[in-house]
Amino acid sequence: MTGNFKVVITDSNFPTNEPERSVLIKIRASVMKYQCKTEDEVIKVAKDADGLLVQFAPITRKVINSLDKLRAIGRYGIGVDNVDLPAATERGIQVVNTIYNIWDVADHTVTLLLAINRKIPQIYQATRAKRWDWREFQPIVRMKDSTVGIIGFGRVGKEVAERLRGFGAHLLGYDPFVPEQVFKEMGVDKVHLEKLLRDSDFITLNSALSKENYHMIDEPQLRMMKKTAYMVNTSRGPLINEAALIKALKERWISGAALDVLEEEPPKLDNPLLELNNVIISPHIAWYSQGTLAEIQTMCAEDVARILVGEQPRNLVNREVMSKLGKKA
Repeated sequence: MTGNFKVVITDSNFPTNEPERSVLIKIRASVMKYQCKTEDEVIKVAKDADGLLVQFAPITRKVINSLDKLRAIGRYGIGVDNVDLPAATERGIQVVNTIYNIWDVADHTVTLLLAINRKIPQIYQATRAKRWDWREFQPIVRMKDSTVGIIGFGRVGKEVAERLRGFGAHLLGYDPFVPEQVFKEMGVDKVHLEKLLRDSDFITLNSALSKENYHMIDEPQLRMMKKTAYMVNTSRGPLINEAALIKALKERWISGAALDVLEEEPPKLDNPLLELNNVIISPHIAWYSQGTLAEIQTMCAEDVARILVGEQPRNLVNREVMSKLGKKA
């Protein structure tokens, strides 16, 4: 069944939305794009929408309960923390995410880890300033002698482990939802979070954001880390209490941090993280490589289209909704 569906792109920072349109035109769906930032803006433009494509806009319970025709929500990206999943499930609305090129995120994670350890930004600035003295950049840890803790052992975490094995680092992992055997198969020791924090020279965050792990790295966790340790986050900013991290970096509880994500994006110009010399920040770019944009947009639109025509989506997040709809997950 196809025809006369309305799909609203609530917001996106992609240069064009032709990839979505080329998919959705096949089911005769109209596509309207906006740049919504608030609940009320989404409700206003999507009142009669059958499907939503969402990047950062808040799809809260209020929004979901205000959209009577809504059947599908597609999120550009893996995380769905801006979508109220229980509210969507209660309404029988299927939520899909976009399982795109995770290799890029893993590449960026390891790149940041190596850059913060090898002090590449500081070396670059010093060399540009015509200083030529390796002693200025001590200490630098040999990766083969280091311990790396990987928090979150899903697809990205596994790819990070795969890359780091080539450096000969000792790998620790924490993920309460992954069996120990999975860690063993990857040459990673599964440990409790406290042990990972205390023993690691580098820690990478590779977890999706949830209510349970919001600010999972706070002042007590940062104080557990070695003073020589580094934190790397390419997942979600709110996994770390940013105020606590700033304090830890200023007072040198830890040696440094490399961050692709922040609690507020883009950051305010007076954010201290932008000024600290033991921090590397990239603008939420870990997901990107040439061709990724079209891949994300197309995959997200395809799954929303599948839902609207009564087919099974590939990347359903709230699988429990299927029993409510009388379908097999």
